Amino acid sequence: MPVYITDIAAFLPNAPVNNEQMEELLGMVNQLPSRTRKIILRNNRINSRYYAIDPTSGTTTHTNAQLTAEAIRRLKPYAGFSPERIECLCCGTSTPDQLLPGHGAMVHGELQGRPCEVMSAAGICTAGMSAMKYAWMSVASGQSSNAVATGSELASTFMRASFCGPVDRQKAAELEEQPVIAFEADFLRWMLSDGAGAAFLSNQPAATGLSLRIDWLDLLSFANEMETCMYAGAVKLEDGSLRGWREQGSLAQALERNSFLIKQDVKLLNREIITTAVERTLPVLIAKYKLKADEFDWFLPHYSSDYFRSALQTRMEKIDFSIPYERWFTNLATKGNTGSASIYIILEELFHSGRLKKGQKLLCFIPESGRFSMCYLQLTVI
Repeated sequence: MPVYITDIAAFLPNAPVNNEQMEELLGMVNQLPSRTRKIILRNNRINSRYYAIDPTSGTTTHTNAQLTAEAIRRLKPYAGFSPERIECLCCGTSTPDQLLPGHGAMVHGELQGRPCEVMSAAGICTAGMSAMKYAWMSVASGQSSNAVATGSELASTFMRASFCGPVDRQKAAELEEQPVIAFEADFLRWMLSDGAGAAFLSNQPAATGLSLRIDWLDLLSFANEMETCMYAGAVKLEDGSLRGWREQGSLAQALERNSFLIKQDVKLLNREIITTAVERTLPVLIAKYKLKADEFDWFLPHYSSDYFRSALQTRMEKIDFSIPYERWFTNLATKGNTGSASIYIILEELFHSGRLKKGQKLLCFIPESGRFSMCYLQLTVI
């Protein structure tokens, strides 16, 4: 059964934060101005982002569940949506407000509405697409006539100075020569931000305006052969394995080791992320769906930093699947890197831009470096 996205909405909390305001809101580590912020921002080319932080009091203004619920409420009634109509609610995030219960249940509690099926997807950037796939399969199989899929992040709660350890001076000095080092735990605070996106899926296209038919959505994990790259709640050992926070003797010891910070193995990231995303994943999908690059009117890539943009294009050219930059659409510079919410926020802006036309095809790309999972999604404008 065909499934259609009849509307997409996004919610970005509070006013946009420019590059000079970031440190004031997040705070200074060791009460010293960051030596790396400008270098990182020069490489990621993010000019503004959003934080669920009150600029006056410094308190958190929204929980992750509240961000998500607000994005859902912004879905339009003319597209067939109302909270009372939701039959299946699928919510993905890497930064839930609590360990238990699941994020989806907390979002459902914020929405209230009526009883419905609820699914929570964990992970990192592809968590939002895992939620989308479950929603799509629910409608396609006839289990429900509609579903809501979301991606959301409250990354600022990890990025505050009070939550971060000290900056390693040697790594800070190496940034000029190796910008990818900017992905270490101490530096992710200049990369990540808050936001939520939601899509309404239906077995019928919208009565008026455009819809996006989901043609296919593939998620591929390479965890069978790749060690962990991005993680939180653990420490990484010399053999590449993780030791979770509950196995570190005591909670105090886990805190002392900064186990709850979001961290990234930057050498592994730099070596594998683009290779895995392109050479190891795209050829499989090209063969499976008989894809041709010139058939796509839009390419919507979610990448965490502009640092990866040219490498992605070069590798796509290498496998003879080049899509010209003029057909790329991203809002990383203005909306920031919101993890699992990013592709929803990218899609929302393009969907409501007036630039889509009937019959156009979209290819969305969502990589995750957690243990290297890749997602591609094809949509057709209806």
